[in-house]
Order: sequence, then structure tokens, then C-alpha cells
Amino acid sequence: MAQEGPTTPQQEASASDPPDVMASPDLVLTLPARAENVAVVRHAFGGLGDALDVDDQVLADVKLAVTEACTNVVVHAYPEGEGPMEVAAAVRDGRLTIAVRDEGRGMLPRADSPGLGLGLPLIATLAESLELGRSDTDKTEVRMTFRLEPAGEAA
Repeated sequence: MAQEGPTTPQQEASASDPPDVMASPDLVLTLPARAENVAVVRHAFGGLGDALDVDDQVLADVKLAVTEACTNVVVHAYPEGEGPMEVAAAVRDGRLTIAVRDEGRGMLPRADSPGLGLGLPLIATLAESLELGRSDTDKTEVRMTFRLEPAGEAA
């Protein structure tokens, strides 16, 4: 059915935007934001990397970045208790996109922060891209993308 009348810039932009790879993720984990579950997530990505035959160095980078993002949720998201940690991953066009989400306080500067502030810069170094913000469901989200082929081997 053809659309009648002019389109708005938002409609034109949304029509030309690529679909969100996280709309249909290949892997979804929702766990309580506890330290022991960071290892569970890391192990799941090890299995995913093995199943996809990901290069060892790329897989090591993915696992380290996911560990850092999940640790941020455990340490910072729920200062008054515990809440959910959601991890989703999708593989499209030779890239692995990972979103780590929580329903906590968001990313706010804290003078009393228990961390060193090195996690996000480390993730930015390891990943091809890093985005920080809110998900469509208003959760705090760290989204990172990795090229699955090592540099110089892309087809």
C-alpha cells in the first residue's frame, strides 16, 4: 500500500536506517547482577566463539570486553541491592554485536566510585565500536561491535 502525502524527515531517516541487529539476537542471557554470573557470561561467549570458529585473539578481546561491561553492571548499577543483567549478542555481516543492559541507576559520575574508571576505555580499545546509552526499553546499555575476522583477513 502506497503512503499518501509527504513523509517527515524522521520517517525518511527511519526508512533508510539499517535494521537493529539486536531486534533478533542470536544469544540472550538474563541473570542476576552478581559477581559469579560474570564468569557465566564469559563462558557463554567462549562457547559462542568456539561454535563460530572465531579467531583466538578476537575471542579473547570479546571475552575481556564483555567481562568488563558485566563487571560494571555488578559494581555500579544497583548500589542498593541486586537487579537483572541482560546480555544479548547478534552475528551479522562478519560482525558480532553485543549489548549489556541493566535497569540500574544509569551511567553517572560518582566521586565514591569503587572502580578505577578503566573499563569503558578498555572496551573502546578492544571493540570496533562502542556505544553507551539507553535501550529501546529504557535500560542502561553498553553496545559493542567486533569484527569476527582478524585485521587483514577480512574478505
